[in-house]
Amino acid sequence: MKNILYDASKIDRKNLMFDNKMLRALLIPIIIEQVLNSFMGMMDTVMVSNVGSSAMSSVALVDSVNTLVIQVFAAMATGASIICSQYLGSGDVKGCNRAAKQVLLTVFTISVVIMVLCLIFRRGLLHTVFGKVESEVMEQCLVYFFVTVLSYPFLALFSAGAAFFRAGGAAKFPMLVSFGANIVNIIGNAVFIFGMNMGVFGAALSTLISRIICMTVVYARLRKDKQPVVLREYFKIRPDMALIKKIVAIGLPAGIENGMFQFGKLAIQSMISSMGTVAIAAQSMAAIFENVNGVVGIGVGIGLMTAVGQCIGAGRKEEAKYYIVKFTWIGEIGILLSCILVFIAGRPVTIIGGMEPDAAALSLKMLTAITVVKPVFWSLSYIPAYGMRAAGDVKFSMIAATCTMWLCRVVLCVILINCFNIGAMAFWYCMFADWAVRGIVFTANYFSGKWMKNSLVG
Repeated sequence: MKNILYDASKIDRKNLMFDNKMLRALLIPIIIEQVLNSFMGMMDTVMVSNVGSSAMSSVALVDSVNTLVIQVFAAMATGASIICSQYLGSGDVKGCNRAAKQVLLTVFTISVVIMVLCLIFRRGLLHTVFGKVESEVMEQCLVYFFVTVLSYPFLALFSAGAAFFRAGGAAKFPMLVSFGANIVNIIGNAVFIFGMNMGVFGAALSTLISRIICMTVVYARLRKDKQPVVLREYFKIRPDMALIKKIVAIGLPAGIENGMFQFGKLAIQSMISSMGTVAIAAQSMAAIFENVNGVVGIGVGIGLMTAVGQCIGAGRKEEAKYYIVKFTWIGEIGILLSCILVFIAGRPVTIIGGMEPDAAALSLKMLTAITVVKPVFWSLSYIPAYGMRAAGDVKFSMIAATCTMWLCRVVLCVILINCFNIGAMAFWYCMFADWAVRGIVFTANYFSGKWMKNSLVG
């Protein structure tokens, strides 16, 4: 079977770019970092839920908008990781550092522009997306959104900085920074929400402070020598349009893919927001559960970008195929275990979070469906795509993922809600359909081999 997936005769197992020890050193910190990042979002929602359903709903609704923007930053970080890993794989450390400087400049500029636009148009934006939401929820949305928008540049710069470390295989440091950020966020939430009764403003302020600290620590470390990417003299960086075009060539399709994905979720979220506070709270908690039980798979995919990027840069294409298969199996095992663990923790979390009984019952119903379906379809629909993007094949991923998302998640969801009155569960049924179709499409693309013809540094 493996000979169908890759040609084992062309792989020197004694001279792999990443042996098992190196893979553990790469993957374990990335997975822990993803867990910590999800934990931060979960703690904001859980801790603010004690203030009331309206506060929890406002945080959840705004975070759905914030996630749209965060995915743009994640796409830029993806471009950083792919380009830097391919340069490092080809042995061009100076080229890697030149690219990193252009990534930094591009990320900073875009994040500031997005921040300013969101601050200016925040009221109109939130009313457009959540027009029918209750007035009390909307007022708290505006407060939470204003403060979290201020954190966009810091989050964007941290995402890019963390990608530089991962591209060189040094994933441990971003993990430690994320751990510290979680501690700061939890302490801040406790002080601002409970100690000072600041509600959603306190939750947002704690998030802002933790992101500022994250960014500062990462770029202080990037100034030091003896690591693949070294960045200094930030104010002397000037645009290099040739490199920026390469960054945009990767980041733009990935950004469109991620942005359209989140925009589709927002379109569905607007339908769910009209179903009342119970549906919003249940959907929000179920989304947190689904994010948490997927962090292992996401972490594996992010690690795969480093492995495949370096293999492609070094011209070792068959080894890149080998890693896609291996990482997909690792991700599948991780998804299965994490789904089981999150399912066990589901009910205690709703109790600790002080969720109202109706909302808790509906969120647990959603979690049960996720736990059954996700291990079957999720891995093939996501993990191989990370590897193929790392080879430079971002356009196919953008087109395929956007089409399946709109057809399966949005159109089908509208039909199920409006024609069959299925309610909030329709969102998850449509997501399951999207996973299944995406898995088929990306598996076919892997076997085609076309994704290996897009090296960025050759």
